[in-house]
Amino acid sequence: MTDLSQIVKAYDVRGVVPDQWDETLAELFGAAFVQVTGADAIVIGYDMRPSSPSLSGAFGRGAAALGADVTEIGLCSTDELYYASGALNLPGAMFTASHNPAQYNGIKLCRAGAAPVGQDTGLADIRALVEHWTAEGAPEPAAAPGTLTRRDVLKDYTAHLRSLVDLSGIRPLKVVVDAGNGMGGHTVPTVFEGLPLDLDALYFELDGSFPNHEANPLDPKNITDLQARVRAVGADLGLAFDGDADRCFVVDENGDPVSPSAITALVAARELAKHPGGTVIHNCITSWSVPEVVKEHGGTPVRTRVGHSFIKAEMAHTGAIFGGEHSAHYYFRDFWNADTGMLAAMHVLAALGGQDDPLSQLVAQYDRYAASGEINSTVDDQAGRLDAIKAAYEGRDGITLDELDGLTVTAADWWFNVRPSNTEPLLRLNVEARDQATVDRIRDEALGTIRG
Repeated sequence: MTDLSQIVKAYDVRGVVPDQWDETLAELFGAAFVQVTGADAIVIGYDMRPSSPSLSGAFGRGAAALGADVTEIGLCSTDELYYASGALNLPGAMFTASHNPAQYNGIKLCRAGAAPVGQDTGLADIRALVEHWTAEGAPEPAAAPGTLTRRDVLKDYTAHLRSLVDLSGIRPLKVVVDAGNGMGGHTVPTVFEGLPLDLDALYFELDGSFPNHEANPLDPKNITDLQARVRAVGADLGLAFDGDADRCFVVDENGDPVSPSAITALVAARELAKHPGGTVIHNCITSWSVPEVVKEHGGTPVRTRVGHSFIKAEMAHTGAIFGGEHSAHYYFRDFWNADTGMLAAMHVLAALGGQDDPLSQLVAQYDRYAASGEINSTVDDQAGRLDAIKAAYEGRDGITLDELDGLTVTAADWWFNVRPSNTEPLLRLNVEARDQATVDRIRDEALGTIRG
């Protein structure tokens, strides 16, 4: 039996092509997806990686062989696929490996209405079926195979986004966008067309070999070109998208990075103006400023574990209007609870263009604390190191501990969270405090225990 444990992750399928998976497996994944979801129709899209068209085509053939009608939307961003899943009310499959290197590819799966598919919501069952079929033979095809239809949804996706954020009346803005040779180069020109935006485009050529830099804007080295360009042309701001353009990172007019927590707080304030009293989701390593801003604007903050499946589940459970993560994923009730970097970017543009201050000044009200950023430590025994940290802080006056996700230690003037990686022997540390000196002190103290 084929072992898929290396490519079927917590939230998606991801691995090296063709070493770990290929068209033969993709076809079986398509059949298994239809069988597990019970779908009689699905929608499929793919990114700019060289292997994406053939893998998505194979997946579609597998789905159609079991009787499902397949709508192929072709080249798209992940949030454009979520749009299609929501608007057409169909389960969806997006072929992308996000910011992974060129030799990787993967599949992000969702049920109708862009509801997530993860290990506990169908992915484990899909893996089991594919493993069974590789051992026992392919599934019996349906008596009547499904149809394959092509459809372009880019303009409909654009219209939906524009219905949610009106940019027509803002002051003119000069914006540099770094698409990292990813799918932002496909979506940004259409979404921004005709708006009062002077667009300076960096790396819009679709190229899955990523010739300029990795399409992962959370790594500081991947936004240096964007920062330099913003300063050189005197832009009002810069935007960087990851490979499949579902995440967006922002830099201000000085080329300085804007914390995703500050963006979360800014967008939360705007969404609460539209939906007074709403609930806003934030994960346990988001800045203290986020729940503070939510409460100040009459909303209810709800804290969750890190990860899109937890955020989306809590949004569905609470009816939340918005959710944000430190990783620059932003989730909207008006977008089927799915994450869309483009809609977050449009909120930032609307907020900036609706007043006269520069972005650095605008976001200062949402960026209230000093932070360490995420620091990874390789450890032999994740559970043992977590126990050591718990023992070091448990029982101290004025300190509380919680284990919602890893371990969070909170005092009056600081907090830190340590949580294990799901895929590597790492512990991830995040520290926040009222001043940088305290961040440095707590960071060093925590790392001393983590690293023994």
